[in-house]
Amino acid sequence: MNRTRPEARAGRFRSAPAAMRPQSGAADTRQMPQDARKRYERYLVLARDTALTGDRIGAENYYQHAEHYLRAMTANVRDAG
Repeated sequence: MNRTRPEARAGRFRSAPAAMRPQSGAADTRQMPQDARKRYERYLVLARDTALTGDRIGAENYYQHAEHYLRAMTANVRDAG
């Protein structure tokens, strides 16, 4: 029997820490495009800075995060228009 991930096999998944769980009344990024824009810009800056250090994989990770928020902003424009 492979015992590399016994908690997953037994169906006992750990819940997320309280700080990571969504709270009731928490703002949704689809409802706040300015928040998506701030995060998009933040991840672009992180990606550029990381790329300058030579960490291509880390930079790509940040670029993918930025792309997610770019898509969220595009969806907001389509929904509003």
